Amino acid sequence: MKNFVFIILVLFLSVSCKKELVKEPKRLIEKGKMIDIMYDLSLMDAMKYQNPLSLDSIDADPKKFVLKKYKVDSLQFAQSNIYYAADYDTYKDMFDEISKRLAVQQRAADSVVKIEEKKAAKAAAKKPKVKTNVNDSITKPSRRINIDSIRRTRQIR
Repeated sequence: MKNFVFIILVLFLSVSCKKELVKEPKRLIEKGKMIDIMYDLSLMDAMKYQNPLSLDSIDADPKKFVLKKYKVDSLQFAQSNIYYAADYDTYKDMFDEISKRLAVQQRAADSVVKIEEKKAAKAAAKKPKVKTNVNDSITKPSRRINIDSIRRTRQIR
């Protein structure tokens, strides 16, 4: 009988501990769309810290721009973010997906930069080099002028 009560008590405690910390919001953003939004926000943050003047020219707030792009309001995004953050494993998987996307984009950007550097190096190699003549007229020493002769000419006049 004691074992039966103990088993019932353990089952009851295990079931009662499984309740959700955060309730699912009414307008929950689906996981894939949430990853896309977070990815774009990550890019905007990177742009902001890499080149702050690039986003200053835009009158609108970059976060508002991204949310408008996905037709999501800030409250809906905040509630969905809190909901997904409550489940650590799901949230970690989402950020791993974002990290993978960023890594792919970084490799693509690096390869484009390398190609552009190679093109610039080839263009510099093909460009004819202008030879500067060391014996230029400016660098030729002029005849020495005898100061005494100048004084003499002034006196004669």
